[in-house]
Amino acid sequence: MPEVNGHAPGRPSWAELASPDAKASREFYCGLFGWYAYTLTIPDYDDYDIFTLGGVQGPEVAGMQRLADDAQPPSWSVYFRTDDIQATLDTVKAAGGHELVPPIRVADLGEMALCADPEGADFALWVAGSLKGAGVVDEPGAMCWVELACHDIDLARRFYGKVFGWQTAERRYYSPYTNLKLGDWSFGGIIDIDDLRQNGYEAEPHWIPYFWVQDCDATAARTAELGGRVLLPPTDIQPGRYAVLADPAGARLAVITPGGGPPEA
Repeated sequence: MPEVNGHAPGRPSWAELASPDAKASREFYCGLFGWYAYTLTIPDYDDYDIFTLGGVQGPEVAGMQRLADDAQPPSWSVYFRTDDIQATLDTVKAAGGHELVPPIRVADLGEMALCADPEGADFALWVAGSLKGAGVVDEPGAMCWVELACHDIDLARRFYGKVFGWQTAERRYYSPYTNLKLGDWSFGGIIDIDDLRQNGYEAEPHWIPYFWVQDCDATAARTAELGGRVLLPPTDIQPGRYAVLADPAGARLAVITPGGGPPEA
């Protein structure tokens, strides 16, 4: 749910796991990243778990909700900051996207809505209340990047440019890559999903969070030990060494050991 690294609308604000088994997910992620976790009991809402660094009272790094429907796939969602959730939803729909879940107020914590872009990649909107969001980013154990995999990169550029005002810059790692920016801050990227499929990674258009780890290879090995899977093995690119993983329930996430800093300065 919440917010990270500034208050500007359009900034990635939170990574949230939807899990069919909260206990098993807590064990996996705390074992993988050294996270701690506590549960918020929210009136008229499901329990919500907060992952933290450095102890239960440490800074928040991510959240977890329980899947209410067994037909829903386990997944990580990326939330983006907005000051006016209805106005942003109107822009999403005008730009060719879809409203999946209308605005919901979560007690005094804030307000959220779930959307999909024109290719069906879902993302969420968040207006912060008392829950401001991640207390740490761009450090080991915390989210440091978000990435969209899609078919039509030009369409994605136009859509998200209209919705959030993002700028883009072209890069090349193992394949062409579109860097996403708000002002001077690089926070994410867009990759052609067919380039991923050439490497044996099968998926529909989606957003994925990246978490900073000290040793990408060791984290990939630990993922398998804890019952997860390595979808794309550790690979060197200009920003560092990264891998794409799946937890035991199948939710996808990525990890990176940056080469001297965040994935893109």
